Amino acid sequence: MSTVSTTADDILACARALIIAGGYNGFSYADIADVVGIRKPSIHHHFASKVDLVRTLVARYREEAQAGLSALERNVADPAEQLKSYVAYWEACIKDATAPFCVCALLASELPILPEEVAHEVRAHFRSLSSWLAAVMERGKRQGRLHLSGTARVEAEGFLATVHGAMLSARAYGDPKMFGTITRPLLDRLSTRH
Repeated sequence: MSTVSTTADDILACARALIIAGGYNGFSYADIADVVGIRKPSIHHHFASKVDLVRTLVARYREEAQAGLSALERNVADPAEQLKSYVAYWEACIKDATAPFCVCALLASELPILPEEVAHEVRAHFRSLSSWLAAVMERGKRQGRLHLSGTARVEAEGFLATVHGAMLSARAYGDPKMFGTITRPLLDRLSTRH
C-alpha cells in the first residue's frame, strides 16, 4: 500500500511543479509519466482525469496551507509577527526556488479556463486564506499591534493581493529579491512601530 501512496504522491508533486512552471494547460499525463518514470495508464489508475488530478492537488495544497497556518498560530502569538512569518515563508520559498509561486494564485489567473471542480477548490483556498488574514488583522488591531487603514477584511484582501503580486513581480523580473522589495513596505505600513 505504501507504494501506491508514494506513486500518487510522486504524481501530485510532479503535477504541482509542472503547474507552477506552465499553468494548468502547460502539462500532460505524458509529461508526468516522463518525469516520474511510469506509464500514462499508471497515472490514470490513480487519477482518472487531469481534472481529478488537479482538483486533488489543490485540495491537498489547501490542507497543507491550513496546517501551516495552524502551526503558525500555535508557534507565534503576536499578529504582526504572524504576518511577518507568513511573508518570510514565501520569501524563503521564492529565494531557494522550493515553491517559487503559490499554486492557487497561479491557477486563479487561469480561472476562466479551469474546469469548475478545480476552480471551486482554488476559490475555497482564497476564501480560507483571506479569512485567516482578516482574523489576524482584527486581532492585531485590537491588541494595538497592527495599524489598519480600512476594515480587517479589506486589509486582508490587500495583503493577499500584494503578496501574490510580489510573487508575480519576482517571477517577471527573474529576481527573487523583488518579493521582499514589494512586501517590506506593506509590513512596515501595518506595523504600529513606525
